[in-house]
Amino acid sequence: MTTETETLLRPGRTDLRGRRIAGARTPLLQRARSIGKHLALSAASLLMIYPLIWLVVSSLKPNDQIFRDLSVFTTDLTLDNYVNGWNDLQAPFGVFLFNSSVIALGAIVGNLLSCSMAAYAFARLKFRGRTLAFVLMLGSIMLPFQVLLVPQFLIYKELGWLNTFLPLIAPKFLATEAFFIFLMVQFIRGLPKELFEAARMDGAGHFRSYFQITLPMIVPSLATTAIFTFIWTWGDFFGPLIYVRLPELFPASLALKGFLDAQSSSDYGSMFAMSVVSLVPLFLIFLFGQRFLIKGSATSGIK
Repeated sequence: MTTETETLLRPGRTDLRGRRIAGARTPLLQRARSIGKHLALSAASLLMIYPLIWLVVSSLKPNDQIFRDLSVFTTDLTLDNYVNGWNDLQAPFGVFLFNSSVIALGAIVGNLLSCSMAAYAFARLKFRGRTLAFVLMLGSIMLPFQVLLVPQFLIYKELGWLNTFLPLIAPKFLATEAFFIFLMVQFIRGLPKELFEAARMDGAGHFRSYFQITLPMIVPSLATTAIFTFIWTWGDFFGPLIYVRLPELFPASLALKGFLDAQSSSDYGSMFAMSVVSLVPLFLIFLFGQRFLIKGSATSGIK
């Protein structure tokens, strides 16, 4: 078959007798289907972000209008909820945002150090019981948090760590996040073995190989770990509720509960306003870090 004949037999063209080839699609039909897919995806996206849009709009409404009119289209907007929400609790809301930042940053540092070291040990060191330890580590992912709650609480109580940030930060320095360890193990195993062999021939030990070779080459997985740790820690409510009792130590997630009162009226407008403020760091982290999430997951063997 000649090139001219192949060109004539492409989908969307006619044969030598002028008849349209079966199964051929016209450009107009393809464009219509493409537009239909984009409209369907846009509608699904709008449906998914509608609660967030409603939250933002409700934070700008007066309290008596929030549940009276559930529409997101309104002209009666005010910034009073943001002013009142920032100042109405025991301390300015910036204090609670600072507490959340301290907890999140401490957890990030702990996970990056401990999980990367554990991953390097599983990926590059050969020791007795390595396979069993790796299996047990993976098995801990299926262990419910509630199973460890009471023993951990008693331990932290005996250590005098209650009403401090230590119960929320210290475990992160002990490589307790099996998911991040597995993520980094997959990444390190994908690195060329020749690099480590060359370093060993030059006299580099494991610590030097870890700091000078491994860490610079697993930056995507480190960034993924940092982003997920920040998201999970920033929005954590249960942990601070158990271990922190002093209002001045509340993170933002726990401080939002202060706007609700079961015995008197609740200030939903201020709560929605401060919820929007609390979501801004998460939005920025995800916006600027999504490329690291994609790259870290794609290159570590996790699909």
